[in-house]
Amino acid sequence: MTKGSNLKAWQFEGTGKPISLNEVPEPVPGPGEVVIDVKAAGLCHSDVMYMEVGEASMPFLPMTQGHENAGVISALGAGVEGWNLGDVVGVCTSGARPPAGMFTPGGFADKFLADARDLARVPEGLDLALAALATDAGMTSYHAIIKEGGAAAGMKVGVIGYGGLGQFGTRAAVLTGAEVHVAETKESVWDLARAAGVVDLVRDASEWAGKGFDLVVDYAGFDTTNKALEAIKRGGKVVQVGLGKPTFTVNTPTMLGRTLVGSLGGTVQDIEEVFALLLAREIEPEYTEIGFDEIGAGLDRLRNNEVTGRLVARFGD
Repeated sequence: MTKGSNLKAWQFEGTGKPISLNEVPEPVPGPGEVVIDVKAAGLCHSDVMYMEVGEASMPFLPMTQGHENAGVISALGAGVEGWNLGDVVGVCTSGARPPAGMFTPGGFADKFLADARDLARVPEGLDLALAALATDAGMTSYHAIIKEGGAAAGMKVGVIGYGGLGQFGTRAAVLTGAEVHVAETKESVWDLARAAGVVDLVRDASEWAGKGFDLVVDYAGFDTTNKALEAIKRGGKVVQVGLGKPTFTVNTPTMLGRTLVGSLGGTVQDIEEVFALLLAREIEPEYTEIGFDEIGAGLDRLRNNEVTGRLVARFGD
């Protein structure tokens, strides 16, 4: 672990500029905060989006990226209870603290400052790469399909997009006993989906029109919302998660008698429930580990759609 002024962080410096590896000061925890020595940080399409559209919203620059983080507590602020130095934790990205990488410094760094209320306890034996994935990809997808969507045995469920989020959500729904269908253009991942318990796959959700689904969760968001609405029965629900495009087109009559809701993030409890499923190997997501020095190149791979599953940077050990 580097010390003092030698701490490193991958930072966004402004629109059109590549992410840069900079030296940063050591964070100091205030009341209710902890410092985490980061051991694993997931790379997400949201990181790319933040760098494309986020400058106008960011309160300061440069901004350290990375919102999918797990590591070991190395410092405690005043008033922190229930946590100790050396505890292994993941950090909820949609909790008490504003989202990391957009409004507060993220975890593509040696050390990360977190609100103690956002900590999820990593169970002994769970690989930290998986723990990091659970804090965003796992939490967000699980919350959308289980908590917002209510996937359950006897339901006919559609998942649009079998990527980093879709693979978590799909398997979570299969585990409830639901009949799960997937729409995914990348046929190279179809065998992974079948292995997860999917009963049928299509390239495009338009093939589901009129099929009477109870629930469709859209993890893609490439103007696929209306296709999801056309797939569900009257009284059914569409949960929108993906934001592949900034605007969607919905045919108004298609919405009548149907529910469309957006799902954002989740909770510490969601994360810990996903931790348990990962530890039991009930969910086994596809991911690739890279080194800290490869984060910049990894974000370029995401931007160019060259990644299957997720990328996780492992470092600090």
